[in-house]
Amino acid sequence: MFNRVILIGNLTKDPEVRYTPSGTPVATVAIAVNSRYRSGDENKEETLFIDCVVWGKQAESCGQYLSKGRSVLVEGRLRERRWEYEGQKKSKMEVVANTLRFLSKKDAPSSGAGSGDMTPPDETSDLEPF
Repeated sequence: MFNRVILIGNLTKDPEVRYTPSGTPVATVAIAVNSRYRSGDENKEETLFIDCVVWGKQAESCGQYLSKGRSVLVEGRLRERRWEYEGQKKSKMEVVANTLRFLSKKDAPSSGAGSGDMTPPDETSDLEPF
């Protein structure tokens, strides 16, 4: 079987970084991916909103350098999470990232003193802790 996804999109909110009980960093990065297609004589556009899970040093870099509006390239695999809430079964597809590359910055005001002095790494890659 083959399960590989490559997406380019913009962050819809700032990354959320958490730590597992064993201390491993994990970040959730929400991105919007736009697709254009032609339907008859019309050009149409659709937007997908996708959550990505990033582990390890990569997760910490996301929390440190990324913010809403930034463009990223995510490469990883699809995973379905299932749970039950108030008696109803729920599920959600998400991307578990193997590689997350920071793309060019959007022209946005800096969010604090000295934030322009930090240069993010071009690419980080980390294996999942499991």
